[in-house]
Amino acid sequence: MRARLATIFRLGIKELRSLRADPVMLFLVLYTFTIAIYTVATGSRFDVHDAAVAVVDEDRSALSRAIADAIRPPQFKPPVEIAAHEIDEAMDNGRYVFVIDIPPRFEADVLAGRRPDLQINVDATAMTQAGNGLAYLRGVLSDTVGDRLRRDGPAPDDAVTVITRARFNPNLASEWFTPVMQVINNITILTVILTGAAFIREREHGTIEHLLVMPVRPIDIMLSKIWANGMVIVIASVLSLLIVVQGVLEVPLAGSLLLFIATTILYEFAIATMGLLIATFTASMPQFGLLALPILIVMNLLSGSSTPMESMPDWLNWGMQISPSVHFVAAVQAILYRGAGLDVVWKPLVILAAIGAFYFAVAAARFRATLSTLRG
Repeated sequence: MRARLATIFRLGIKELRSLRADPVMLFLVLYTFTIAIYTVATGSRFDVHDAAVAVVDEDRSALSRAIADAIRPPQFKPPVEIAAHEIDEAMDNGRYVFVIDIPPRFEADVLAGRRPDLQINVDATAMTQAGNGLAYLRGVLSDTVGDRLRRDGPAPDDAVTVITRARFNPNLASEWFTPVMQVINNITILTVILTGAAFIREREHGTIEHLLVMPVRPIDIMLSKIWANGMVIVIASVLSLLIVVQGVLEVPLAGSLLLFIATTILYEFAIATMGLLIATFTASMPQFGLLALPILIVMNLLSGSSTPMESMPDWLNWGMQISPSVHFVAAVQAILYRGAGLDVVWKPLVILAAIGAFYFAVAAARFRATLSTLRG
């Protein structure tokens, strides 16, 4: 047993040396866990920021001016006043995401209790800003009108006070969510690429024949590639969390870093095995890339890192349970966002271990068959 472990260790060291001699792969790892994390976190926003707003003020009252003044940065740009006949042209040209049309006698009708209509035109091609921004605008309009009514007496909604407390992300900032999920997605992509490329590189360079004449088993070769490439990704992801996410982007990490590392190691075993399994069906890196790309896209988009699993159709939700990324995302979100401990995340960890064992058994059988073909 000790001799086998020593063999697996030495083969893993060989993998690390091969990776060190591949500048393209090294640059990919460095870029993916630094610049890619920062640019996605700062450039891709789910919240409303600097949305363009126009106001058609047909009332010219104190209330209509108060509504325009209440629309402020950073959610919105200072509103631009336009005429009613300019609405269609402005929306068609995409100059404004929102156009608020305040009708004549708006303030007088509000004070008289007539509940007048106020129109908000929304450019829904900007889906994220349109949906979230509309909720912001409704709140601004409701508060402004309510303040005006309270000057003359109790407002109609004074009977109920709604107090909202946002846990784990009190400012509802997407910059707190995006970088951590990007680290998770990059772990999946790079692990599959590195482990698959390690096996294909052996075939393309002819070094697989050297391994076949050595007294090593196929499982030893698999485990060496898994631990070596997995270790690189684990170290890179931890450094990315500490330096880029927590240091540069100033995103607070609530949970245990050691528990995150343990969870990542377990996930690495499952996802690296998948990378080797995919590689056994291909003969070159272009083939591997074409086969791995759709699998990785589906895994990342439907892992729960972009949209909640509960929002998917039931059949798709159940089908994605065989993907290790689903359980990894659930565990990491609980650990890093909500500060959960092992007593909370043990279930997804057990499922990860079971999926990893299943993938390893399938990949080992396929790996043996591939090496047997190469021997023949």
